[in-house]
Amino acid sequence: MDGFAFWALAVLASVFVGMGKGGLPVVGMLGVPVLALVPGIHAVTAAGLLLPLYVVSDMFGLYAYRREFDRRVLAILLPAATLGIAIGYFTATLVSEAWVTVLIGVIGVVFALNLLIKRRVVVERKQAEVAPGVFWGAVTGFTSFVSHSGGPPYQVYTMPLGLSKAVFAGTSTIAFAYINAVKLIPYYLLGQINLASLEKVLVLMPIAAASVFLGVRLVKWLPEKLFFQLVTWALLLVSIKLMWDGYKAI
Repeated sequence: MDGFAFWALAVLASVFVGMGKGGLPVVGMLGVPVLALVPGIHAVTAAGLLLPLYVVSDMFGLYAYRREFDRRVLAILLPAATLGIAIGYFTATLVSEAWVTVLIGVIGVVFALNLLIKRRVVVERKQAEVAPGVFWGAVTGFTSFVSHSGGPPYQVYTMPLGLSKAVFAGTSTIAFAYINAVKLIPYYLLGQINLASLEKVLVLMPIAAASVFLGVRLVKWLPEKLFFQLVTWALLLVSIKLMWDGYKAI
């Protein structure tokens, strides 16, 4: 993990991670795939290397969106996500990561296509319901733990709520900051946190942190309809990639 190709793609991945935590899931989902383009680095290795950057970026994202979030959505989702992470930990040796990845990809594709076909990317505001939130929150925590793909199930629950772009971005940032923090414990117990690349991570941390605020500015600049259209298309493309990655791993 050295040389020009590694550092060029690692810097780009760090920018994407930071911008994602700044409220742009459109680019935030690209961090791991971009770093996995480095010869010899697989997606799992890339995810492990970037996890500390996610955690650091989360801190800046929490500050940036400290006033823009939906308390009810978080109150429903976070306990459920914790349960999902616990299920992921206790079934880590039993669950096929490949099949989980395919399933989450299918869910994301169906949901995104439904939105695009109906052309209802932006919907009227409505109150978050508990039962669907508990289900999708648990799925979000589980899939985030197993295959780093909690975004699609999270968006299936939150996008129909009609949140404003700032509240959607802030709620997403806080939710995944919490999920990433909780994941550190079982990841450590399972030996999935690799500190061997810590010196590289320390170099990339300031880049990811600065990119958080670039993402925040872009969220403020993008028109609301365009913002949610980009989120929906990103969900579709990432879900297709998840299906393909899972299929190749089966």
